[in-house]
Amino acid sequence: MKMKLLLMLLPFLQQPIWVSASPDSPLSSPQFPSISPTSIMPAFSPTPGMQAGNEQNPTDSHKKMVIVVLVASTALGVVILSLSCLWFHYSKYPSKPNTNNAQSSDAEKALALAPCLSKFSSLKVIGKKGSVVIIDYKKIEKATNNFLECNILGEGGFGCVYKAQLDDDMEVAVKKLHCQNENAEREFENEVDLLSKIQHPNIISLLGCSINGDTRFIVYELMQNGSLETQLHGPSHGSALTWHMRMKISLDIARGLEYLHENCNPPVIHRDLKSSNILLDANFNAKLCDFGLAITDGSQEKNNIKLSGTLGYVAPEYLLDGNLTDKSDVYGFGVVLLELLLGRKAVEKVSSAQCQSIVTWAMPQLTDRSKLPNIVDPVIKNSMDQKHLYQVAAVAVLCVQAEPSYRPLITDVLHSLIPLVPVDLGGTLRVAEHGIVNDDATCQQT
Repeated sequence: MKMKLLLMLLPFLQQPIWVSASPDSPLSSPQFPSISPTSIMPAFSPTPGMQAGNEQNPTDSHKKMVIVVLVASTALGVVILSLSCLWFHYSKYPSKPNTNNAQSSDAEKALALAPCLSKFSSLKVIGKKGSVVIIDYKKIEKATNNFLECNILGEGGFGCVYKAQLDDDMEVAVKKLHCQNENAEREFENEVDLLSKIQHPNIISLLGCSINGDTRFIVYELMQNGSLETQLHGPSHGSALTWHMRMKISLDIARGLEYLHENCNPPVIHRDLKSSNILLDANFNAKLCDFGLAITDGSQEKNNIKLSGTLGYVAPEYLLDGNLTDKSDVYGFGVVLLELLLGRKAVEKVSSAQCQSIVTWAMPQLTDRSKLPNIVDPVIKNSMDQKHLYQVAAVAVLCVQAEPSYRPLITDVLHSLIPLVPVDLGGTLRVAEHGIVNDDATCQQT
């Protein structure tokens, strides 16, 4: 059986294998078969004589090697030429960056900076209306000179406010909040969220915010003349505030509150209106600030809100029953109006263990025309028209009524004050060099 198989395979074993003539030749690889006529012919004429003739040809292997080298060189040249063309194209026509993707990456960076910022409904695109601008903490640190003590403008419940100067020489105010509990964190988020959507001449402007660990920063426009509280009860004791200037400040406050109550949708209740939360710019224009406790009317069950505010400014119904409405802000406004009129603090110590509110002390005298002039702030005592004094006192009395339904709307208060403020200060009163001109004829509401 084995012998028979060998006899059957013998003709095939005698055939020449041309592609493997030399073990060291590149043609030993099946990828490069010979294409010369002499290499093809033996497949059709497998005679011993032709085998010997081809085996004796010394140039056949050399020709095959030359062909392979040419093919490989050509392929390598094509690859190099293709890469060179691609490099030339991208160096001459670089791809343009996608602006939208850049903005999106900025927004994503802001969200990555502080996960809590994702709660803000207004955080959409950085740098546009209704958005929150994220400022790098290092810039805040540099702008405040590493929070130097001499740059402190004021102090609050959760931290200090610093005067700062940004790289572009813009002066700003930076509120530094230590958010080590939920209340502080909630106030930070609430203020940034509300102010990012509010724009009004009598409401402080939000410029940006920043986060570093448990510390939060809110950046505002700088108000050069500080707070109304400092002006009235600080070292100057109100000497920079004339009667007309005080009326102008009260009108500014009323305009800011009217915007919150009537123009915001949903309406906003400030909930902590007081003289320290009213700031004055270089021209004594007043702006409301500190919206950490503010709420949007209808956004939650107001009767279940935790009691917050400042003693002396909190409305009785909110203090006793927790009932909160826009009339609660009107009460706070009335207290501030009394501070402007009388030059006294909202709450003053009567003894070491007893305090008295300005409302309790002043109410019996405000309605008595014979006593009223005697309790007015001495700085302005002889500088106003008596009739105007009685009008302002009447407005204040209505605003601090114990029953909220007896208090006027802030819009009504606003229209009552406009005729008492000179034209050049935003009202309708015309004032001559030596007094009021045609007061009755020119007092009109707008």
